[in-house]
Amino acid sequence: MRASKGDHLVQHGRVVGQHDQESEVVEVMGQEGNPPYRVRFQDGHEAIMSPGPDCQVKHKEEPQR
Repeated sequence: MRASKGDHLVQHGRVVGQHDQESEVVEVMGQEGNPPYRVRFQDGHEAIMSPGPDCQVKHKEEPQR
């Protein structure tokens, strides 16, 4: 898994009724885009994550020219 600053991590709920949780990558702490990542959640708190198989990276879109 590789991410860049500004990408979003989506952690999928693992049980029925648990919602997906999305956070923004604010710092890549590993080499060449690898984990761990410092992420910011929608409520403003930050955490360091090493995403598992239940996570997906949504890459920021490139600006169109």
